[in-house]
Amino acid sequence: MIFDSIENSSLYYGLGEKFKTAFEFLKNTDLENLPLEKIEIDGDEIFAIPQKYVTVDDHEKNWEAHRKYIDLQYIVSGSENIGFVLIDYLDELEDYDEEKDYELLTGEGDYVQINEDEFAIFFPDDAHKPGLIVGEKEEVHKIVVKIKV
Repeated sequence: MIFDSIENSSLYYGLGEKFKTAFEFLKNTDLENLPLEKIEIDGDEIFAIPQKYVTVDDHEKNWEAHRKYIDLQYIVSGSENIGFVLIDYLDELEDYDEEKDYELLTGEGDYVQINEDEFAIFFPDDAHKPGLIVGEKEEVHKIVVKIKV
């Protein structure tokens, strides 16, 4: 898991051309006015999923992990806590859904607060629990960029 400000995104270009493309999309796109639907950046190699939702209590969410895609989660507005933990420390709650590239897990982990203009990157070994309350419930506008492994 990586957590940082978008101002420092060029530090992560060394992770590969796909990361550079994803960060350039986030920095050079009018994110406020994107439709809330899948946006192809580079076919199925890199795409964005804009989201707006209200944060929830920790007990209302499960841990999730993906095997085919890396999640780059960027906060456009609002704040949320995101849980993170290596999947090896969790127990399987539901079988992996290969079509949706999604599995649900249960257990304990750590948390980080992510604010406007900050991002977190979750690799396939990183389970995460996004969309959690910081203080009080609030609306969060987030862009999740999926980067194919």
